[in-house]
Amino acid sequence: MQPTPTYPIGTPGQAWGAAERDQWRARQVRQRSYADDVLTAIEALRGRFDVEMYGDVIYADAQHPAERFPLRALRSREWQPGLPTVLVTGGVHGYETSGVHGALRFVDTQAERFAGRANLLVVPCVSPWAYERFQRWNFDAIDPNRSFREGSPAQESAALMRLVAPLHGQFAAHIDLHETTNTDESEYRPAVAARDGKVFEPGSIPDGFYLVDDTDNPQPAFQQAIIEAVSRVTHIAPADEKNEIIGTPVVAPGVIHYPMKQWGLCAGISGARYTTTTEVYPDSPRATPEQCIEAQVAAACAVVEFVLADAQL
Repeated sequence: MQPTPTYPIGTPGQAWGAAERDQWRARQVRQRSYADDVLTAIEALRGRFDVEMYGDVIYADAQHPAERFPLRALRSREWQPGLPTVLVTGGVHGYETSGVHGALRFVDTQAERFAGRANLLVVPCVSPWAYERFQRWNFDAIDPNRSFREGSPAQESAALMRLVAPLHGQFAAHIDLHETTNTDESEYRPAVAARDGKVFEPGSIPDGFYLVDDTDNPQPAFQQAIIEAVSRVTHIAPADEKNEIIGTPVVAPGVIHYPMKQWGLCAGISGARYTTTTEVYPDSPRATPEQCIEAQVAAACAVVEFVLADAQL
């Protein structure tokens, strides 16, 4: 058996300090533009939707000049109290490309057909610094999707919670758009183990789309409606030989449970009855990046359609 490789930063068994975080940060290279890819797309939608600037992320240290990222959300122009309200978030992990572009495409191509029937609040890219660097973590080597809690150490997470707070409990549903990629196993899980001074235990990557429901508020019919819609676009991840996906028991085809609020996950912030986290697999030989974006759009549409149908019961 080959020994498990160690991560190139840190000392095995010891959690990182400031020096190791600086080493990690120095390895991160800007590869694309949040302004060009996301802000320009949002501005192009301004004529059809309300654009809200809900804060800024600002990062700097001795080796890096200050970088400022304006955070923007899109709202239904025909916002009406009393209509079902749906929150769509993408790019909590910046490297998960289809979440960002799926949210933008959903607004551009689908959102207007729900005008006057549902209120939509869409945040396409929660973590812009990470988007530019194809990173899971933010500048401080913190995972925003474990940081949605009071006193959050992640600027991105704190800003989104401030945006959502006035509407907390008024949302019918919240869908958070994510990806699982091969780099989860080759880079990010080894990095987490190194950062936290733990031993990396190799896992596996599920081939296909799956959903994460809330352990404390399971909604099986809601999850099934999304799975059915997405299965028309791309394949659903099968369970492994242990009937698990990423080490978690499968409760229905393509569905697992996480304790959203306990783990500080984005999908736990809204107080909605219906919540879910999508996971597509862009590295699958059976899917293309375009299919992954369309799967995110299909999932978001299924959420709104389910909520509208539920409101009529």
